[in-house]
Amino acid sequence: MAGNLPEMTADRFETEVLQSDLPVLIDVTAEWCAPCKMLDPIVAELAVEWQGKAKVFQMDADKNTELLVQWRIMGVPTLALFQGGKIVARMTGYKPKKAIIKKFSKYLSV
Repeated sequence: MAGNLPEMTADRFETEVLQSDLPVLIDVTAEWCAPCKMLDPIVAELAVEWQGKAKVFQMDADKNTELLVQWRIMGVPTLALFQGGKIVARMTGYKPKKAIIKKFSKYLSV
């Protein structure tokens, strides 16, 4: 896990994600996942760039299987953007920063 991103856990999910006024990007990752590690620095950059526009968390897939099942997240890495208590956009697999910005920025007040 990238050390500079807050970790999302099941006990924080309701208040931090579902009740958030801001969009919430969750980077679903795993220690054993090489593409996840490649995505970590990009997500860390986006967390800084999107400060005040979105909250960004990492979530360990192996520790949060119930949430993955609930939200139908089938693979890692997955980036899931929540807004208003729902996933409004998702992206699975490693993608370059430009593609991530293109996919998610329309949901942010950029």
